[in-house]
Amino acid sequence: MKKIFTHCQFPFPLLFWIIFSLSACQTQTKPTPEENKTHLLKPVIHPPWSNNAVIYEVNLRQYSPGGTIKAFEEHLPRLKKMGIDILWLMPVFPIGQKNRKGSLGSYYSVKDYTAINPELGTMEDFESLVKKIHELNMYVILDWVANHSAWDNKWAVEHPEFYTKDSLGNFVPPVADWNDVIDFNYDNKGMNQSMIEAMKFWITKTDIDGFRCDVAEMVPTEFWNEARMELDKLKSVFMLAEAEKPEHHQHAFDMSYGWELHFILNDIYSGKKSLSDLDSYFEKNNKTFPPDGFRMYFTSNHDENSWKGSEYERMGEAVKAFGVLVFTINGMPLIYSGQESALNKRLSFFDKDTIDWKDFPLEKFYTALCSLKKTNKALQSGIGGGETNKLKTSNDNAIYAFNRKNENSQVLVILNLSAKEQSFSLVDSAINGEFKEVFSNKKISLEKNQKFKLKPWDFLVLER
Repeated sequence: MKKIFTHCQFPFPLLFWIIFSLSACQTQTKPTPEENKTHLLKPVIHPPWSNNAVIYEVNLRQYSPGGTIKAFEEHLPRLKKMGIDILWLMPVFPIGQKNRKGSLGSYYSVKDYTAINPELGTMEDFESLVKKIHELNMYVILDWVANHSAWDNKWAVEHPEFYTKDSLGNFVPPVADWNDVIDFNYDNKGMNQSMIEAMKFWITKTDIDGFRCDVAEMVPTEFWNEARMELDKLKSVFMLAEAEKPEHHQHAFDMSYGWELHFILNDIYSGKKSLSDLDSYFEKNNKTFPPDGFRMYFTSNHDENSWKGSEYERMGEAVKAFGVLVFTINGMPLIYSGQESALNKRLSFFDKDTIDWKDFPLEKFYTALCSLKKTNKALQSGIGGGETNKLKTSNDNAIYAFNRKNENSQVLVILNLSAKEQSFSLVDSAINGEFKEVFSNKKISLEKNQKFKLKPWDFLVLER
């Protein structure tokens, strides 16, 4: 006769096996789509052409009287000759009308993510520009606004779920003062995907080389990680984050802003900070950011110029000295539209305000620095370049000296970061031999305890 077990009569080994099996099934859950994507993420690999590059920010609206793509195209040979490698174009999209600021509105109030602002030209004009940039062996990245859009962006009508709303269901700006734009809701996965598809459009349609990402820290890192992964499937892109977030460098961005150093330079000129603050910054930066994470350094950009003042308002006579510094430390230097013409005014942000190009008084200065950046291996960005070694002088309160070496290449920088003439000597015994001064091409022989004299905010840049 077949033996029948009641629920209390199960043999113990069989009962234990059933419980163990059920427990195992419960713990072996399938990974979520997000976990699958995380597993696919790769470390950032910089495009090879970015390692010793100089980046130039293009303010199309203010670049010429017409403010068009075609008018800017005429400047490409000049910029190539100056030594520019990467052109960062401020946003080219149609600008929202609703709640617009000023007569022309903000570039960063995007009405349509897959169209060209008709005030700048046509899509054909843009494609032609990218083609000519590539023919000159330069590269182009497009300013991307992923945190917010114009109130009258078509997504606000077709996909209101893409946006953040208040308790009454109304759209809201990301920041109270940014009342010409409304905030995206990154909890909505459809919005994430639509944004990535819009970014992919510009690569497949126009063959751009990457993106400068506006207020990147206000957008989830997970989005940027996924975007980089998807974009790299189309081509090896270069990504710049307007942020100072170390984790951005892991999977998403090649380069981030050096805002903190910029503010320190402003404060050194005004007397609020000292040269010891430079040392503290570099020490912290080296500990916080990955060795191969590029940092972008600058004396001006569109935000600083329009809202804080021209570089001459903030840095006065130190403009060239600080320019030398940002070109020779480990990072990528930025030149903003008009700096080669010693632009000494705040460009209006929401209205037409054409740059006065004069006779390009600083073009030779920047050309020499661009050439040094490209030809001297010690100045490559990230792990490819030489370490920045602070040098001891007899006057470290006013003189900031350092060198960078890579194999047989070396750059030595000596800066008088004070408003007084300074006499001093280099104490470091490792600095000796024959060098070439970068701006004059004169040969200079150095030895230990050699005496120097530099005028206020003057500098020496030596290489070999």
